[in-house]
Amino acid sequence: MVLKIAMVGASLEQNGGIATVEKLILKYAPCDIEIQHIVSHDEGSITHRLMVFGQALGNLLYRLLSQKTDIVYIHLSDGGSLLRKAIIALTAFCFRKPVLMHAHGAEFHSTYSRLPQRAKQWLSNIFRRCDGFIVLSNTWKDFYVLNLGLNPQQVFVLPNPTELPLQTPQRLNANKVTLLFCGRVGQRKGAFDLIRAFAKLPAQQQNCSELILAGDGDIEQGQKLVESLNIEKHINFLGWLNSEQRDKLLASADVFVLPSYNEALPMAILEAMGWGLPVISTPVGGIPELVISNKNGFLVSPGDIQQLYEAMQTLIENKALRLSLGNAARATVTPFDVRNYSCQLAQIFRQVLQSKLIKYEKKLPA
Repeated sequence: MVLKIAMVGASLEQNGGIATVEKLILKYAPCDIEIQHIVSHDEGSITHRLMVFGQALGNLLYRLLSQKTDIVYIHLSDGGSLLRKAIIALTAFCFRKPVLMHAHGAEFHSTYSRLPQRAKQWLSNIFRRCDGFIVLSNTWKDFYVLNLGLNPQQVFVLPNPTELPLQTPQRLNANKVTLLFCGRVGQRKGAFDLIRAFAKLPAQQQNCSELILAGDGDIEQGQKLVESLNIEKHINFLGWLNSEQRDKLLASADVFVLPSYNEALPMAILEAMGWGLPVISTPVGGIPELVISNKNGFLVSPGDIQQLYEAMQTLIENKALRLSLGNAARATVTPFDVRNYSCQLAQIFRQVLQSKLIKYEKKLPA
């Protein structure tokens, strides 16, 4: 039996982790699963966003009315995504279709805490009605179960996938140690903390290293900070990169740094570890379930410039440690290869569908 999935989420042309995950799901979907991607959000004016969402609702209704969908599979983020995806879920409920929600939002806990009590209750009721709820880590599972009342049996822990390269570079003869940041330049990802920490390095270490920041966001603010600290010759801003440019950069880097304040489970860290890079990051979201200090990288407290500086200093000075942590990082993420992920996701699809059928049969008259 071929399963027909209506996957609702961000435009594949958007920057960011959700679009990356969506593209990998479509690329590696098993032959017995047919996935139709429905774009519910795209960057642009409010009018454009409303038009995109309206078209998504129309597309979904057509598929539901024509019986071309077995499961409605929804990618959930933060902010306005909560309202959009709640409407999508309620639409699917009307047709008694199984709904599988996939939560990606790095700051959902903050967003949820600011909602009025009635809005919290409304959102909680919708999430509990879903037939399955995917989260990116055990930490997030605990949050949704404890704070929104989800049934633990309803929640599936499925960390993000990564497309592992067949082999990683040896990195034996680097004249300069390249520290790499990939993500939206700004406060949440800790980009400004990273710049300040790099500025604390002794001149000798700055001269034998470079910091590259790849990503969109508050680049101008970052550049002004770099200029004020007089470290322009050591730091480069590359803007947003496509997947080919990103992979080339990961292959040439020596250390990956992402000192975030809030995360779900960053695709950037999975990709970096897949390329055999040691990671310096923070124990937020699902990161500490992946990055273990002194095993495959270092964890520092968010906003702690001193800890961040010391971790960078250690890896710049110690080539053997960089290589050993990088090898361990690659081994850590091997189970997250997208081919394994697609099999696990397919199993969740079938489990959700089976669960819905059992619920339906129980409601039928004897």
